[in-house]
Amino acid sequence: MAQKFVQSKIKSDKVAVFIKPNCRYCQDAVELLKKYSFKKGHLEFIDITTEDMDGIQDYFRQTTGAKTVPRVYIGEDCIGGYSDLAALEEQGKLSQKLKQIGAL
Repeated sequence: MAQKFVQSKIKSDKVAVFIKPNCRYCQDAVELLKKYSFKKGHLEFIDITTEDMDGIQDYFRQTTGAKTVPRVYIGEDCIGGYSDLAALEEQGKLSQKLKQIGAL
């Protein structure tokens, strides 16, 4: 169930960010990504507290090596969490990745 849920949210031309609303790092990821002008439907924030949270986080651990949130997928690739997202931004690579998948 968790696997199907996560996979249903990940698309090759979309950014999917799995979050918990009260998580500071999740809030920072939301703020960072909202600076960009995404095409309609190409950015989604998914609140895992309304789903099988433990199952989803176990699935993240199996597939990405970490179960923490946010889990940020750019296209079908999990780039990691907030610190990884912020590092891409600092290196000037985030907008390039977003353009590559057609999200901007």
